[in-house]
Amino acid sequence: MKKINFMVFIALLVSFIPTTLFADSFGPDEWNQYRYSSDKNAVYDNDSEPLSALSYDTLDEVRATPVIVGNRLFIGNHNTGDLFAFDIENGEQIWSAKAPNWIHSEMIYQDGRVFVGFGNRFFQENGIRGTEESGVLALDAETGEVLWKYNTDGEVMPTPVVYKESVYIVTGDKTLYKINPNNGELVHKSDIGSVISMSSPAVHKNTLFFGGGRPTPYTFSAYSLKKDEFVWQTEFPKVIAGLDDVPPAVHGNLVVTTALEGNRETPEHFMYALNRKNGKIVWKKSLGKGEMVSNNKSGAPMIYDNKIYVGSPITKTFYAYDLKTGEQIWKYKNEVMKAPPVAQNGIVYFSNTLGYVYALDADSGEELGKKKLNGKLAPAGPVIVNDTLFVGSQDSKVYRLPLTDIINEDVLASKAKSNSMQFYIIGLLIVVLIGLLFIALKRRR
Repeated sequence: MKKINFMVFIALLVSFIPTTLFADSFGPDEWNQYRYSSDKNAVYDNDSEPLSALSYDTLDEVRATPVIVGNRLFIGNHNTGDLFAFDIENGEQIWSAKAPNWIHSEMIYQDGRVFVGFGNRFFQENGIRGTEESGVLALDAETGEVLWKYNTDGEVMPTPVVYKESVYIVTGDKTLYKINPNNGELVHKSDIGSVISMSSPAVHKNTLFFGGGRPTPYTFSAYSLKKDEFVWQTEFPKVIAGLDDVPPAVHGNLVVTTALEGNRETPEHFMYALNRKNGKIVWKKSLGKGEMVSNNKSGAPMIYDNKIYVGSPITKTFYAYDLKTGEQIWKYKNEVMKAPPVAQNGIVYFSNTLGYVYALDADSGEELGKKKLNGKLAPAGPVIVNDTLFVGSQDSKVYRLPLTDIINEDVLASKAKSNSMQFYIIGLLIVVLIGLLFIALKRRR
């Protein structure tokens, strides 16, 4: 019995040791939803060395987030519908394919297959959003061969979700579809009641969360993936735009999204935190008023370290808010920004429509560095994989740069060291608590 208890204790200790000391693949094994995780902080690290600066060349504007899985990067084009897989290290194109319409969706990945939505933003006379062909494609991730195509009446500009044995899409025809990933056959569909423009669903606790637009009132939905039914739908009668464009961020019991209220000339930008279980608004904060922008009118939030980071295209300002209370922590005046940011080691990175990537101290908002790239870096934001930042541009490229190209290496190392120290202190405390528990149990015997 003593030997068994000792082995259990050792097993608990080993569980806190990193399991990827040596990595064969650069990126994660799967990428199942928009921006990788429900908090929308698209960060992955397996201790691989950062990659040097490079660009992946496509044929048209990039408005989707690049997806990095294993040693490949997947990305699609806005106008032309071209789809690509690149070698993550040398930037060489592995294969290309073509969708029938625009690509704003990420090319999410599971079990050797890539799933991507396609469609455009133009409305039909019957109120359905998306003209010409719309739907979702499944492709072989190794070859780019199209495995199946499922057509919908309205656009699939939001990124699909792969959950267990199903693919879920929300669309411009006010419908949620559940599709068999193996053959592309419809399993189930539900009437949403709202057009979904660009609000890629977040998956959290077996539930999909997304925002809807026309017909008014704008409505935010939570959908159970276990029961295939809506858990709740919350109406926003004052919202005039944006709720259907914003991919929400979810953490714990809070769902965060943004939208515009007021008039279309000088709208007011609001951020909302909803109770995950019942859809009630926990708090609502104004980011301020400003001039209306075309497309992607409301900034997308990201959650990191119990704070919300979001840029407003209306106020041209980047913000940090306390997740629990909704109190503003700091703000940073800049330029039009529409994309969700990304954060790591106490530093938050955001991109803007002038082609800049900025690095700010996550606690204070102090500018730590910036890097000028080309084209509009919108509406998709940057992701970080192994201290390497990837971001798509409307100049047709996906840019790759090590974080040391944005921030002084000494500053970056200092922030990383501070963050690692906090991690190991917490880990040590957990180990101590486990040890005390082990001793207490041993004495009771």
